[in-house]
Amino acid sequence: MAEDLHISLGTKEQQYQALLPQIKGLLTGETNAVANMANICAALKEQFNFFWVGFYLVENNELVLGPFQGPVACTRIAYNRGVCGSAWAQQETLIVPNVEEFPGHIACSSLSKSEIVIPIIKDGKCIGVLDVDSQELDSFDLIDKKYLIAILEVFTSQ
Repeated sequence: MAEDLHISLGTKEQQYQALLPQIKGLLTGETNAVANMANICAALKEQFNFFWVGFYLVENNELVLGPFQGPVACTRIAYNRGVCGSAWAQQETLIVPNVEEFPGHIACSSLSKSEIVIPIIKDGKCIGVLDVDSQELDSFDLIDKKYLIAILEVFTSQ
């Protein structure tokens, strides 16, 4: 297990490339999902200074707030509601350049301007989502999608 996070400079892709093995190190040998989600959130927040990064987990027919870093958040999100509920329903990553233009967006914070939500698929089933928000418009792209999916693959393999 890694003891410290090394913050990398460079392009977004270079930063993810440096962060991914560190996250693998944080998760190696740890089987507690809450601990692993908490460390993933902390690592992403520290490296990229995202406004908000966190997990929502499927419980019955809604998403329930899990470990996160950032301001307080919505506790429960209905299936197919907002960006998180839509990513869960569609079981695909949603990149939203301007959250105010997303139909049915749930504004947990008016400071959030753009968002990426990645469903967490384990054994063919969506068990939750990873939600990342930025205070800037159009912050997320295919590089974020690629590496956040890779991080979730490390998480689900634990």
